[in-house]
Amino acid sequence: MTAQATLTLIGGPTVLIEYAGLRFLTDPTFDAPGPVGNLTKLAGPALTRDEVGHIDVVLLSHDEHEDNLDVSGRAMLDEVRHILTTPEGGERLARAQGLRRWDQAIIPGGASTVTVTAVPARHGPSVVKHLAGQVTGFVLEAEGWPTVYISGDNSSVRKAGKVADKFPDVDVAVIFAGAARSPRLNDMMLTADAERTLEIASRWPNATVVPAHIDDWAHFSQPRAAFVSAVADAGATGRITLIERGETRQLPSRHT
Repeated sequence: MTAQATLTLIGGPTVLIEYAGLRFLTDPTFDAPGPVGNLTKLAGPALTRDEVGHIDVVLLSHDEHEDNLDVSGRAMLDEVRHILTTPEGGERLARAQGLRRWDQAIIPGGASTVTVTAVPARHGPSVVKHLAGQVTGFVLEAEGWPTVYISGDNSSVRKAGKVADKFPDVDVAVIFAGAARSPRLNDMMLTADAERTLEIASRWPNATVVPAHIDDWAHFSQPRAAFVSAVADAGATGRITLIERGETRQLPSRHT
């Protein structure tokens, strides 16, 4: 395998993934700092919507929460041909394709046809599932390219384990962390913290593990500095590949 996925961290959960000749964007958030719905954004994106340029596919883990789809991110959906999200999101959003667990979407037109699989995720403990709403992760596959897992707003190690059972050879794992919490949901942890990120990473010991969703929002109870410190305390700094906001990194497969 010689192809490399190229990742650019825009901020929050928003990552540009250049893969098999296509440009994918996770959970678009381009608003300026300040109040956004019920949340508070602390910093704007490292790149503006115009600087990001053309997007072929939006991978939207869910559409209900402003830290995953803010006002500017919602506006950009009209410019994108393929929007993949949850079944409920597919009903709410014009032109979006809602995917059930293990459903696949075939995206042609790049260097190689890309198969996108919707994979299990849970946004917080099961007791708040009815309040947190549906959420999905994604796996990208293309011949000659690394297999890429995007967790979405998942807090469940068990759900990620189900993904690993079906896709044991993930090469790049983009894990939404930050330990998001909301007073409306009794301050329960809604995304992974460092400990859970490392547990999930252990299911793919040869994968490059990239945390996202650790910047820019006030409700992240373990933002970047705290996340990095926790990983260091666990003696696992070498297990995590940190990408700075605005940084672009090529990530080859670590499988041999």
